[in-house]
Amino acid sequence: MTIDLIIFDCDGVMADSEVLSASVLIDQLAVLGIVVTAADVRRDFLGRSFPTVAQSIRQRWGRPLPDSFEADYRARLLDRFSAELRPTPGFLAVLDGLGIPACVATSSSPQRVGHTLRVLGLADRFGDRVFTASQVRHGKPAPDLFLLAAARMGCPPASTLVIEDSAPGIAAALAAEMRVLHYAGGAHLRGAEPMALPRGVRSFDNWAEFPQLLANLQQEAATR
Repeated sequence: MTIDLIIFDCDGVMADSEVLSASVLIDQLAVLGIVVTAADVRRDFLGRSFPTVAQSIRQRWGRPLPDSFEADYRARLLDRFSAELRPTPGFLAVLDGLGIPACVATSSSPQRVGHTLRVLGLADRFGDRVFTASQVRHGKPAPDLFLLAAARMGCPPASTLVIEDSAPGIAAALAAEMRVLHYAGGAHLRGAEPMALPRGVRSFDNWAEFPQLLANLQQEAATR
């Protein structure tokens, strides 16, 4: 089946936000005496919702987090986004040339993704075609979010392509029986150890490569 819908993850794919997110989390945890590195965040938290991350921290360090922890994190992060957030290099040009319907499906909260899209000037571009983990019972790596997005967009999973930067996101796309490409061009993945990808999943780190990758996938679909 041809590709009739593209689902973009937001953080680390559209928005070059993961370094900012990690920095805010690392600083906030340091105040509590919890030491976490950028590599820890990339390995253990990338692609997961904040409630899942917070629960992982509680379990690993065996201690509660302040009641205001999540709200403080979100407020500080939105301030950083307002001042420093940029799209991943080349993404806007790809979006301008895209001839296929597209939507966003993210583990971020509705408030965070809404702020992100406004800062990037993309809120009107996507409108109500934005889906978050708050709308499903199970977030990534479960397929629920991507299946919801495809259903709302009126496209079968087999005709959907997901662009993801995280292992949970890739696992979710494959569980949804969608095609997936791994984007590795965000600042948080530059210079990092290459991610071990499932067999058949292709990786790219430059949006200039995307039109040809998409054309290749469409050609493969046409010849099956």
